[in-house]
Amino acid sequence: MTKQSSLLTACIERAEEKVNQWKKVVKQIEEHHQERVLQIFREEEVASFHFQSSTGYGYDDTGRDTLDRIYAKVFGTESALVRQQFVSGTHAITTALFGVMRPGDHLLYVGLPYDTLQTVIGLTGNEKGTLKEYGMTCDIAPLNQDGYPEAEEILSRVKKETKVIAFQRSKGYAKRPSLDIARMETLIQEIKASYPDMIIFVDNCYGEFVEEKEPGHIGADLLAGSLIKNPGGGIVRTGGYIAGKEQYIEEVAARFAAPGIGLETGATIHMLQEMYQGLFLAPHVVQEALLGAYFTASLAEEVGLTAFPSSNEKRTDLIQSIHFEDEKRMITFAEAIQHASPVDSYVTPVASDMPGYDSKVIMAAGAFIQGSSIELSADGPLRPPYALYIQGGLTYTHVKIAVTHAMQRLIDEQLLSLERE
Repeated sequence: MTKQSSLLTACIERAEEKVNQWKKVVKQIEEHHQERVLQIFREEEVASFHFQSSTGYGYDDTGRDTLDRIYAKVFGTESALVRQQFVSGTHAITTALFGVMRPGDHLLYVGLPYDTLQTVIGLTGNEKGTLKEYGMTCDIAPLNQDGYPEAEEILSRVKKETKVIAFQRSKGYAKRPSLDIARMETLIQEIKASYPDMIIFVDNCYGEFVEEKEPGHIGADLLAGSLIKNPGGGIVRTGGYIAGKEQYIEEVAARFAAPGIGLETGATIHMLQEMYQGLFLAPHVVQEALLGAYFTASLAEEVGLTAFPSSNEKRTDLIQSIHFEDEKRMITFAEAIQHASPVDSYVTPVASDMPGYDSKVIMAAGAFIQGSSIELSADGPLRPPYALYIQGGLTYTHVKIAVTHAMQRLIDEQLLSLERE
């Protein structure tokens, strides 16, 4: 680590003062979720035998079935499918959409979805097996000039074939606000008033445990996420979840496994303990990462960079972006985050083509679990405004150390200058 300049030290102190203003709010949310998760574990009488693994087909796996019920309760739904066989959040989301949609059905996405989902739907690329290839169509309901969805715009684009209206809670790589729970609740109520049978799907990635409510508590019919993001608590090695109304989870389970098999299978192979424990840890780990996001935004602003969202905005997800306006500064910052990682700190990330993305992407992720977005990472596509998306952090202290190191690296390479007041 390079020596920290006195001017940067002053910026850090001011940034931490801003973070302290959010600590009480963040800790209240942590306590709310921790108590709720604990109560659900008690209701389900979780015991050590629930951690025993199944093999092969995974029939009669009590631990797995109990975990499904716990996830349903945590996310405010009737049922859930939690499996380590999901390879990513995109896989879980894809399974959910294919599970409830049929050829001829129409999907209405509110705002342009995350890059990998654009490929799944068939909006970009020429990959096999997309919704488009199966005869399912998709339209995008544009956001307003402030980056928020409006019910009138959404409803105007509903067709008689529309089966699902999908929301992406986190902004992903887009330059727009993430969608908070209160705003989403109002939109769902207005949609359901006109179309009570419409399936409302929510991509919940990066949003779990950030606010007091989850999408299932506000009327969403189906939601999905990844276990190497928030709900895995930083210790689950792979997997994903889909939660929702019982009838939709049955359809999704038939797609996940096979018709007639559904929820009855899925060997757990020595993973149940970490899946239970990760969920129990998640409220705390998420709030550590959230405080880290506030620090990142605060320090970026102190040194004259643009942070989105800003340091004084309430959060609904963990994604924090910094706009560097040029490729060199973006890459240098990402390299510094990698060099401040506990794993692969000696590696220098290189921007490259990645499946599902139409631009080269740079990824700094010195994580214990490959691709774990609840661990500190920094990534983004090399395209204007050269925004690096920084998320996660198992501890607030690690985020602070790593981001501070990255800022100092910019200063050392004369890519950032701090003027004396």
